[in-house]
Amino acid sequence: MNEDILKTFTNKMQKSLESLIREFKTLRAGRATPSLLDKVSLDYYGTSTPLNQLANISAPEPRLLVIQPWDKSIIADIEKALFKSDLGLTPNNDGTVIRLSIPELTWERRQELVKVIKRKAEESRVIIRNFRREANDIFKEMGKNKDISEDEVRHSQNEVQKITDKYIKEIDRVLHDKEKEVMKT
Repeated sequence: MNEDILKTFTNKMQKSLESLIREFKTLRAGRATPSLLDKVSLDYYGTSTPLNQLANISAPEPRLLVIQPWDKSIIADIEKALFKSDLGLTPNNDGTVIRLSIPELTWERRQELVKVIKRKAEESRVIIRNFRREANDIFKEMGKNKDISEDEVRHSQNEVQKITDKYIKEIDRVLHDKEKEVMKT
């Protein structure tokens, strides 16, 4: 039973880490990657649809994204969605494809991005710590109800702490890598 609880909280922590990694991929670091457009969606036949489901997105050059819609009639809608997005990029439409030129990041913008990255990493750490507290509360309650012994409570809490430390360290590693990527000129 303790192993099931530990496994559940390990999975929750893993999903939190994966969410942070996905979030970091959508942050613009001066390099063109198709994942920059993951959050862009548009109204397609009355349904909000992610851009990556309506077009082929490629990065033929380090500072260029090319969006080639499968349905040419929505090219203007894609352009509007890109203008509305918070990416700050201006689309260049030639009638068949849309090109997004990724400008070089300024030093100030890089510092702002690092602050955003650090804030998101701290939010993930808080989520991980909340999972730890939640798991520890479950084990304390089980000990109080005499479902498990005090030694098992302590052992389980130690295991939860080891798992927490592992994920906090992984968040720090991902943060460090992304920070290095953003600051690299």
